[in-house]
Order: sequence, then C-alpha cells, then structure tokens
Amino acid sequence: MSETLSIQEAQKLVLLSQNILPSQPKGTALDYTLSSIENLGYIQIDTISAVQRAHHHTLWSRNQQYQNSHLDELVAKKKVFEYWSHAAAYLPMRDYKYSLFRKNAILKGEQNHWFAKDIGLMNSVLNRIEKEGSLMAKDFVHKGKVKEWGSKPAKQALVNLYMQGELMISSRKNFHKVYDLTQRILPKGIDSSVPTQKEYLRFLIKSYLRANGIGQAAEISYLLKNTKALVTAALKEMHSSGELILITVNGKGYYAFPESLALLNKPLNRGKLKILSPFDNLLIQRKRMQTLFDFDYQIECYTPEKKRKYGYFSLPILWDAKLVARMDCKADRKTSVLHINHLALEEGLKDKDGFTLAFCKELEAFKQFNNCTEIKLHKTTPSDFKAALQVAF
Repeated sequence: MSETLSIQEAQKLVLLSQNILPSQPKGTALDYTLSSIENLGYIQIDTISAVQRAHHHTLWSRNQQYQNSHLDELVAKKKVFEYWSHAAAYLPMRDYKYSLFRKNAILKGEQNHWFAKDIGLMNSVLNRIEKEGSLMAKDFVHKGKVKEWGSKPAKQALVNLYMQGELMISSRKNFHKVYDLTQRILPKGIDSSVPTQKEYLRFLIKSYLRANGIGQAAEISYLLKNTKALVTAALKEMHSSGELILITVNGKGYYAFPESLALLNKPLNRGKLKILSPFDNLLIQRKRMQTLFDFDYQIECYTPEKKRKYGYFSLPILWDAKLVARMDCKADRKTSVLHINHLALEEGLKDKDGFTLAFCKELEAFKQFNNCTEIKLHKTTPSDFKAALQVAF
C-alpha cells in the first residue's frame, strides 16, 4: 500500500504525532508528563541553562502544567530512568528491556563507549556502592593528575558500569548523577530479558513512527552506529507484511503505520504558538526539519561569537503549524529578567500582526516558566519589528 501526502498534510501528521500542540490534558499534570515521555520515547537531557534546561523545556512545551520536579518524581516512582538514546536521555521504564541491547553489547565488548575499561577499578567502585549505598563521582577521591575535564578514573569507571548496565542513576543532586546498583533501582516484575536483534529493530521503528508520524531508515537509525542497513531491511519486511505503508511527500519516500493516517482527520491548533527548545524531539534532526518544514536551523552555542547569525541559544518558534521565527534569549536568574537578545523572523512570515498577538501571549507563559518577572527586548530582524513588538508587550 502506498499513499501520497502534500507537504502540509505531512507537517500536520508530524505535529499531531509529536503532540506539540496538545488539547487540554486528561489526568494529573504528572500523569501527562509520563504519557508525553512514553509517547515520545525519550527526552534528551542537556546541561545548557541559558533558559530552562532542554529536558524541562521539551516537556513544558507539551504540558504547561509541567513542574521541574516531575522528572525527579517519576524517577523515584520508577516510571522513568536515565540512559542513552541518541544522547543522554530520560526513557520510559516500560521500555527498559530495550536498553539492554546496547548495554549487553558494551558489556561483551562488541560496542565501545568513551572510556577504556579498568576492570579492577570498576570492581572496586561496584563493591563500594554495594556496601555503602548510592554514590556520586565526587565521593571517590583521586589524588593524581586529571588529563582532561571529566576523566577522573573513578568517574570513568562509574560511566562504564552505567553504560553496561551494572549501575543506574537513582537520582540527581544539583544535577550531579547519583549511582546505585541496578537491582536496587529496578521495579519488581520488570522484563529484563535481552531483546533479540529483530525485536530491538522493531522497537526502534515502532517507537520512532509513533512519535514522529512518518520516517526514513536514516532518521530511525539517527546516531546509532551500524544500524541503518539493519533498519532498512526491517522496514522492508514490515512493509511487505502490511504492518507499514509507504508514503510519498514531495517525491521522497517515508514509512508510516496505516492507522496513523486517521490523524489527518483531527483538528490542529494552528493558532497556538510554541517557543521550542533546540533539543526538542520535533527538531533534533535538522535535515528532516529542513526537508519537511523548510526550516534551516543550527544551534550556534558551539559557533564562535563573531560567526553567529542568530545568537548563542536561539529557540525555534512554531506558529500556524510552521516554524516562523527563532529567539535567542537568556534568563538572568539574579535579576529575574528574560533577555531577548535577538528575535529573528523567517522571510516567509506574512501575518505579523497575528504572530505578534500569539507570541506575546506565549511569551508571558514562557517568562513565568523561567521564573522571570520582566522582559527586555534587545534586537529584532527585521529591525523595524522591534518597535511594533515593544508596543504589544
């Protein structure tokens, strides 16, 4: 079975699958946070704190009753856990067994992570945690020289034990990881059987398509080494069996669940504006965003200041089901001022009055989310938009 969708239909399918423009959530705010994580499959963790960190921001974008304490609560309730997706992430505990595919490969030496294994030190670290309880990297003293940041031998041992599954993160203290034995963290009755390669590939495919609507092999295997060819073969098999359909968008082929097309019959809240994190699940694959949303986006915090076009940490802005602007801003925690260093509109944005109205409404919520009480606007592109926007504040 094959279908052809317009670019607008494809965008709608993606946005509805991402639940980026949600209706009124059902249940408690905490329940909705968990359902968001389960739907998306992961929430990327990031350390940059120009505004609220990415893991909080991504969840707040889907649930404006979200509280930063929710992730800690869900970890404590054993509903989510930390591990590696394409990057460090919070994952649903229901998907725990699928993390074992990578962990088992690292344990067996079939896959490497960052650090060489010092088995003696790893055993020593493991023994201390077994006897003393949960520990952080700072609990291990190192008197020798450290060649580079983060490479203290005990920390390397902790990371290796964590990546191969013998340790998990039980909590965080001031954003520092607290490690404990896996068996002391896992909930009772959890499925801890290592999935076969076929089961793991099907999990990757189903998780991606549930969260993203449509997908290609390169997108599903994003930053997962040596998996693209395997995913390609699994996609073809699932298509042949009728589990998946092929969809053509602007001449490019994508896979989807047959039932996902029913989402096109649902309304999309186009009038709602969203200020998004650069690491939001919707945006993390930049090439996909350019292809499907005609949005050429790169984060510039790693770019030398003189070469930045938009700013250190520009946040993409979604409105009218399009990515229409980007805002570089910083929350000054000492003065409670949200500084908009640069608000840049995309050239295709025509209805500036409608955008301004929606933007100011969402900006007020974003200000509160960042614990700020004042907004200062420094620069806009085009420059004449600054005066019009300041009048609207």
